[in-house]
Amino acid sequence: MYYYIKGILAWKGDGFVVVDAGGVGYMIYTSLSSITSAGESGREITMYTYLHVREDIMDLYGFTTQEEKDMFMKLISVSGVGPKAALAILSVTTPSKLAVAVVTNDVKTITKASGVGPKMAQRVILELKDKIKTEELDIDAAEPIEETQSDNKNEAISALVVLGYSPLDAQNAVRKIDGTLSVEEIIKKALSSLL
Repeated sequence: MYYYIKGILAWKGDGFVVVDAGGVGYMIYTSLSSITSAGESGREITMYTYLHVREDIMDLYGFTTQEEKDMFMKLISVSGVGPKAALAILSVTTPSKLAVAVVTNDVKTITKASGVGPKMAQRVILELKDKIKTEELDIDAAEPIEETQSDNKNEAISALVVLGYSPLDAQNAVRKIDGTLSVEEIIKKALSSLL
């Protein structure tokens, strides 16, 4: 219903902010990172929002970046993950680190969130793995990933693109690395050559 709310940051609470937009104070549930990046009260802020409506609930969730809102929407699309669990996950990791955790099957990163156990973390990984690869990783058609590369190399390239590297740079960095290594090791070696 609301794409974003722009106004003055009136208050920061435990797990929420209040944004004064046109004389109306909107209570917006948000992640720890959005609360931190919101800055001090009295400054103008834009929160990208999602209105969660159920028969007895009408809660507004919002984030200071579109990237964080997009990851929140992906998380709540996972069966059994509600808005509160999604906020808990986004409060302990950034969207790009979460994407890497999903691509690399890193359950430990996801279970750092309060109330998120190994079963939920596995479900997040299972249900988001393909979505993150297909939606977030826009690979340039002129430079396709070589079919001869191992699955681990392809996953590492996908993770590097999520982290903000161009598909071409990611492919070039991964191309020289042994494809029998784990995805995490390939990513580490590729990052050291990219930095």
